[in-house]
Amino acid sequence: MSRISIVIPMYNEARHIGRTLLAAQKAAHAANVECELIVVDNGSSDQGPQIARQFGAQVLVMPGLLIGALRNRGTAIASGEWLAFIDADVEMPEDWLTPLFDIEASGQADVFGLDLHTPAAAPWYASAWQRRTLRPTDHASHVVDWLPSSNLLMRRHWFDKVGGFNESLRTGEDKEFTLRLREHGARLLSVNEQVALHWGYEMNWREWMGKEMWRQGSHLQLLRTHGLSLRLLRFPLLSIAVWVLDFLAISALLDGFPHHASLMVSLTLLPGLVLSIRQSIKHRNIGLTLQLWGLHWMRLHLAGAAFILSLCHWNARRPARG
Repeated sequence: MSRISIVIPMYNEARHIGRTLLAAQKAAHAANVECELIVVDNGSSDQGPQIARQFGAQVLVMPGLLIGALRNRGTAIASGEWLAFIDADVEMPEDWLTPLFDIEASGQADVFGLDLHTPAAAPWYASAWQRRTLRPTDHASHVVDWLPSSNLLMRRHWFDKVGGFNESLRTGEDKEFTLRLREHGARLLSVNEQVALHWGYEMNWREWMGKEMWRQGSHLQLLRTHGLSLRLLRFPLLSIAVWVLDFLAISALLDGFPHHASLMVSLTLLPGLVLSIRQSIKHRNIGLTLQLWGLHWMRLHLAGAAFILSLCHWNARRPARG
């Protein structure tokens, strides 16, 4: 019988970790594989570690580490020939593993990630933001350049081949890790026939903006580790351009040129509109397009601020959590 080791980084996820572990156990049982649950806790102050132990998970308590290091420490004690990385607030479907094992056995792909959706209770901005990456079910799963690490599945030898996650990255470690996997010959498949549920959605605007500010802080580190490339540069450069246009609009307004200011403001709206149309056109939903337009406008400003702060060696203090 095959064996799968499921590694889950965690910080203060007592609300979700029981659901996450139970769903993982059910999926392993449905696929007829032995299941090893490993939770790597970043120093939680809630009951998360105790709950994880009640579900039979091995719990490693390792405060102060970044998320890549947490995943690497969990993998170091894993004994399965298959590895899965799941965030502590993600519920996997029961039919998650079997079809992916079959795809891997047929030689079509090597590393897998399921699309994410939010529960019905999520606020509109959290749901819209998640839907931007969710493809309609009539769009087939496809090979991609990189995958997010909210859920990843692969054979152990791929992890060993690239040496695991980069332990110096505060965020973006998933993109960096899967880019290296692809460079070493792994085929990455984004799967949408099944959908995982993200229960750790942002419950208020402050949390949404804080998370986006944190996520965008990885661009400079990715450039340092992978070198200059248009793929990694385009979004931070676009976000800085928006900030420059804002500055020009304010300057024009102060100098008494309101028409020039209006033109600059209009130009700041265009990138968000293009991004929102690109991500929502497949859903054929004008409401979603408008929601994403506003969210992208905010995200571009947050990304510019995060990139500038990272250039100034600013380091956000945020515990690593799955």
